[in-house]
Amino acid sequence: MSSTEIVVSAIIIVVLAAVIVAARVIVQQTRRRALRTRFGPEYDRAVETEQDRTAAERELRARERRHAELTLTPLSEESRRRYAQAWRETQARFVDSPGEAVGAADELVTRLVAERGYPTGDYSDQLSHLSVEHARTLGSYRDAHEIRLRQDRGEASTEELRQAVVHYRALFADLLGEEPVRQQGDPADRRAAPAEGAPQVPQDTPSR
Repeated sequence: MSSTEIVVSAIIIVVLAAVIVAARVIVQQTRRRALRTRFGPEYDRAVETEQDRTAAERELRARERRHAELTLTPLSEESRRRYAQAWRETQARFVDSPGEAVGAADELVTRLVAERGYPTGDYSDQLSHLSVEHARTLGSYRDAHEIRLRQDRGEASTEELRQAVVHYRALFADLLGEEPVRQQGDPADRRAAPAEGAPQVPQDTPSR
């Protein structure tokens, strides 16, 4: 082989190597964008939790594989109406019994999660499965869960309990596929005003 052929062969090898590296980078970036799009805030949370970005992305892809093994069930119109009515009744209880309303909201969300086909036995496992399709409301569910734990210890204020109901409703509505509370001013959803000093029913839109 002549020196010219050797040089040409070397150049070809270098170019091919560069193409392979570039292709791998493009594939990695495409997968990363797909994970960011699908998991939203859960992507950043995974990066903070895991050792590095590669480990976080490996964990998120594992969640997708586990999620694909589930048999998820869409709600019938009858079930959707039943859950929406149950939520309105639960939220109305907040005026007289904030603590009971939070407990009822937690139980109702758990029932809905189970009926949709998600596991409910282990909290961490439940979060992992929900994060694949409900990542954008999962932070609210975590916040509600933390307040519920504070409530069990007798440490949650009435305002925190109000926020817990609002947080639970975020995931509930996401799973339900619609907002379970009618807009204010709808005659079908009017309630008597609470007595002065009584805790307020959570509003349809949480204050920011």
